[in-house]
Amino acid sequence: MDSYVKLASLSQGRDKIFRTTQYACMLLNCLIHKNGSNKELAAKLKHLESNLSSGRKLFRLGNTVDAVQTARRNVQISDPVLRFCLTAISLSRALYYICDNILWSGAVGLGDIDKEKWSRRCNHYYFFSLVISLGRDVYEVVQLMKEEVLVQKRQESKSINNLENNRVQRKFDWIARIKSKAFLVLLFQSLGNNPPVLLDIVKNLCDLTLPLDKMGICKTNSGVVGFCGLLSSILSIIALTHPALKLKA
Repeated sequence: MDSYVKLASLSQGRDKIFRTTQYACMLLNCLIHKNGSNKELAAKLKHLESNLSSGRKLFRLGNTVDAVQTARRNVQISDPVLRFCLTAISLSRALYYICDNILWSGAVGLGDIDKEKWSRRCNHYYFFSLVISLGRDVYEVVQLMKEEVLVQKRQESKSINNLENNRVQRKFDWIARIKSKAFLVLLFQSLGNNPPVLLDIVKNLCDLTLPLDKMGICKTNSGVVGFCGLLSSILSIIALTHPALKLKA
């Protein structure tokens, strides 16, 4: 209960709760349509999903400023790869929020806009931010694998510390060949020892299906989109309520 209260007190937490409900409605609506039963419930779920989507757009007003401020902070990061990735992610999100705000203003009648054009731009910026996020995840995985190899080499070097130099060299050559064949094992070990990275990868992959479907690059159906959106939202809530599982900048 305390976790829910803390989550609901955060603007980002409320958005995730609404997002989870939105995609749960989409998934349930697809399942009901597939079974051809209870069309009245399906219509209510569709209406609720639409209202939640509109509500989330209203809540995102002002997020552009937060994204720009985050980008300014990320410029100070010492690691050049992380600095580029995190700054690019924040700036693309800022552009996404601008397009999203314009779509909201058109939906409530504040202006006459080309909905298709701005929706397309919105999806492009969202897609770009997710691609860069996955690139950041790949960089994190590579760093973790390097650390894992160093740890293993230190342990192995201790065990062969008393051997002659030529035998030590042969041992390391053999170890290198084994490591190249055990790449997947090393990858799984690195991810298993670092849940935040694994959580972020799964979340970003799920999110990626949403703009891919809307842009027509990889068309699916509302059931797949609803499931991926629901899973991504649940993982985001887990990361918010358990800071140890949130990927650090």
